[in-house]
Amino acid sequence: MLHKNPVPGPKARALLARDAKVISPSYPRDYPFVMSHGRGSEVWDVDGFRYIDCAAGIAVCATGHSHPDIVRAIQQQAEKFIHISSDYYHEGMVRVAEKLNDIAPFAENSRTFLTNSGTEAIEAALKLARYYTGRPYLIGFYGGFHGRTYGSVSLTGSKPIQHRGFGPLLNGVVKVPYADPYRPCLDFSAHDDTDAVRDYGDACVDYIERVVFKYDVPADEVAAVLVEPVLGEGGYVVPAPNFLPRLRDLCDRHGIVLIVDEVQSGMGRSGKWWAVEHSHIEPDIVCSAKGIASGVPFGAMIAREHLMTWKPGAHGNTYGGNPLACAAALETMRLIETGYMDNARKVGEHMLSKLRHMQERHPCIGHVRGLGLMIGVELVKDKATREPAHDLMEAVLRGAFERGLLLLGCGASVVRFAPPLNIPTTLADEALAIFEDAVREAEERA
Repeated sequence: MLHKNPVPGPKARALLARDAKVISPSYPRDYPFVMSHGRGSEVWDVDGFRYIDCAAGIAVCATGHSHPDIVRAIQQQAEKFIHISSDYYHEGMVRVAEKLNDIAPFAENSRTFLTNSGTEAIEAALKLARYYTGRPYLIGFYGGFHGRTYGSVSLTGSKPIQHRGFGPLLNGVVKVPYADPYRPCLDFSAHDDTDAVRDYGDACVDYIERVVFKYDVPADEVAAVLVEPVLGEGGYVVPAPNFLPRLRDLCDRHGIVLIVDEVQSGMGRSGKWWAVEHSHIEPDIVCSAKGIASGVPFGAMIAREHLMTWKPGAHGNTYGGNPLACAAALETMRLIETGYMDNARKVGEHMLSKLRHMQERHPCIGHVRGLGLMIGVELVKDKATREPAHDLMEAVLRGAFERGLLLLGCGASVVRFAPPLNIPTTLADEALAIFEDAVREAEERA
């Protein structure tokens, strides 16, 4: 059994006590980690304990902690000017939008609205879709998470606590099942009348067409479908293969805007710029944030050029396109493009292989899935029934923390691995050894 840290230490306990007196209790703290500093994929707490970071600030620190090139870019920009509102112009905004146009997951030229966060990017996309189409209704998915402001949380279907006490939410929202092949909730046939091969993605899209459009909302009044190409908070679920292509076809036939939420899955985390690229379809709008600027608050709503019909003053913000954030984003995208995206693919494949071998050794590991360095390990009470093992997941997270590994949960009982995109294989292997040790102990105590 690997060494455990006596955490939290005295300095951490002192800061936790101060925090409890002045910080909102709404933050969902997972365990008492109090950070002092970090470098790459390693971090240290205020008591000097070292950890491997496989959470990366919820998939934000794409280039690791305090990458020298990112630090240098921010410092150089800060010496020039720190802020000028979006009422004016600066080259950083233009350069970021030009780069996003180059990497956008559709052939048409794009226009970009820059934001401070993922939830703000989602809000912009929802407003633009309604503005462009003149339609009132929006379709989201159970398990999806899009943020906590009113529009984005209304489309969110991840946990009831995110809605409790805040209703009524945004009108005109319909939610439908996500194409989770491990936990299907709709019946489906593997073949249709023509013997064409079907999967659970077909069942979920058929539900929209045959149930929602028939009994709930007319298709020609739906402005947008908002979907995560890989569920984030909902469990790191890679959908059934037919799901996104069928959604694209549905939207094309009914004039609906297809919005992909790539806040967590984008910026090279899947081994491609965008997770939607694995499905070989082109969305109409893509929302980005988290890993786009290595930890500086930043986001973007990137839309096909023909959708950007709104007029000056229709939408705006104060800090969008902040010069420091733009400098960090440009350097982040350069690093991702010149090696880190490829590293995410290679190290992700390595980790998935080792986790699947680990699954054979442990009865509590029900499912292993992922793309690149967006990996989910679903823990269950029984592999046959697939009953979620939430308490076991919490024990594994705590055990990993005590051994020097930062992880986060998601979904009902999923441990997610989302380290910086530049994590070396040696650190990934050390993290997996700690994780297995924590799993072994949790199983023994269960």
